[in-house]
Parts: sequence; C-alpha cells; structure tokens
Amino acid sequence: MSKQSGRGRVVGLPEWDRCAVMGVVNVTPDSFSDGGRWFDTTAAVKHGLQLVAEGADLVDVGGESTRPGASRVDETEELRRVIPVVRGLASEGVVVSVDTMRASVAARALAAGAALVNDVSGGLADPAMIPAVADTGAPFVVMHWRGFLEGGNVRGVYADVVTEVVDELHARVEAVLAGGVSPDRIVVDPGLGFSKEADQDLSLLAHLDRLHSLGHPLLVAASRKRFLGRVLAGPEGAPPPARERDAATAAVSALAAQAGAWAVRVHEVRATADAVRVARAVEGAREEDSALGTGAPRPARTAAGEPAAPDAHRDGHGPSGAEGVR
Repeated sequence: MSKQSGRGRVVGLPEWDRCAVMGVVNVTPDSFSDGGRWFDTTAAVKHGLQLVAEGADLVDVGGESTRPGASRVDETEELRRVIPVVRGLASEGVVVSVDTMRASVAARALAAGAALVNDVSGGLADPAMIPAVADTGAPFVVMHWRGFLEGGNVRGVYADVVTEVVDELHARVEAVLAGGVSPDRIVVDPGLGFSKEADQDLSLLAHLDRLHSLGHPLLVAASRKRFLGRVLAGPEGAPPPARERDAATAAVSALAAQAGAWAVRVHEVRATADAVRVARAVEGAREEDSALGTGAPRPARTAAGEPAAPDAHRDGHGPSGAEGVR
C-alpha cells in the first residue's frame, strides 16, 4: 500500500498521488442516467476524450446497462458496442477500463488496449472471467454483488450491511486470488446501489474504513445513484433526476477521497476532479502538520506552494529593529 492514506497502488496502472477519477462512458441505449447519449462510437470516443480533458484519470467503457430491471444484451452486441470505443480511446493514450461481466468482452477489450477489467459481478456472472483476467495479468475490480437485478431480484436484506458486505467481498477476493489473479492487481468496490437501499448505501459510505481492512485499493461508485436522489429529496419530496445529482456526487467523491479511496467512478468529471484535489490538499496539510508536531506553526508558502522568504516584519519589527506598522 502507498503512503497516501492507505490508498494503495494497482500494479499495471499509473500511480496517482491522490484519489483517481474514473469517468464513465456508457455505450448503451438504456443506462439509468445517460442511456443513448454516447451510443454512437464516434460520439462515445469524443465524450471519453472530453472527460479526460475535464480531469478524468481513466475512462470506464461499458456496453451493457446494470440498472435494476435491465435486460442483458447478447455477446455479439456488447462486443460491437464496446471494442471500437476502447480501441479509439486507447489509441489516444487514455487509460481505459472495460465495464463488463463477460470474459470474452474483457479479453477482447484488453487486446484492444484496455488496462483494467471492472466486473460488477466480481467474476460470478461468467465462470471464465477469473481465468481470463489471470491469464492476461490485468488489474481487476471485484464488486460486491448478489445477483442480477432483473425481475425484482434485489436481495437487499441485511442484518448488518457493513459487516456482511465486508465478509462477502472478502470471500470473493479469496476466490479471485485462488483463480490466479495477483493480489496487487485487485481493487474492491462495495457495490453501492446494487441490492442495497439508500440507508444501507449511506452506512457503507460512513464505514469505508472497514472496507480498507480487506487490504486492497477501494473504488467508490456513487455517481447519480438512487440513494443520492433520496437524500436530496428529503422524507417527503420526489428525487431529482439522475443528471441533477452531480453536486451530491462530488460531495461523496470528496468524502471518499478523504477516507482513502483509490478512485471514484463518476459521470460528470469536472466537479469531482476539483473535489478530490481539494481533499488531497487538505490531506497534505494534515500530513505536514503531523510531521511538524501538533501545534507547531507551519512554514509560510507562496501561492505556488514554495517556502516563502523570511519576513522581516513578521514579529512586528522592521529591518532596523524599529517597531513596524500593524
């Protein structure tokens, strides 16, 4: 693990000095917040490049909606949607993640230039996924998952959501390790919104430290999700549309970064990119204060962050020792 608040490093990916920002490109007609907007390959690639320009460190490309009630697309269609976009972004030097539950799509995307496999099922949906990832040596996101969300199959009953998610993720990570994936290439994701109600999502966010106990970098994917709509609406109001939850998403991104998340996955990048940088600046100030000792004055710095020249007037006296003007 790196020194950045236990944030960790994923072998095979760049090492960022703060929480990374993963931008989302949904090449789907039916994703819950932006379905159909980037369905065309050219538009999807252009959008991915725009996300990078706005501050995304990597881009997650998916061709199958995982919203509750969504029907699965067939393998041929998923490949048609995803591979050209992965290839187009990778050719521009973008660090690409492929969001898929199919081993065949993961393998083809990695061959096209993807650097990371983000499987919301953690390898449960396709038994061939773990061997495929292990064979390539690619980093792998293991999300907490209790099954497809079709036909009301939510299975969101928990006695203690934090303990159960941690335990189930631990068991899944052990299975992934047994399948040959290197431990320094595993990322864990609590699966906010998947088989969970709003209060359960909030409990998981309140206890991200418990997820760090798994010993792997942590991805937090809260962007525009239903629980944020519930929070914004209050007890009596109607949740705002998904695309009106970006400010709330940025707030969660700052909290996740402060809690040591390795990355946050978001649809709207600019606000979150700012949020994680502010969180890192505060973290840096805390580290500097700790190194100096509690209560010690911090050295003055210029606007560029360089140590400031000694101020002859700081103690109220001028160069000649005469009392300075206050």
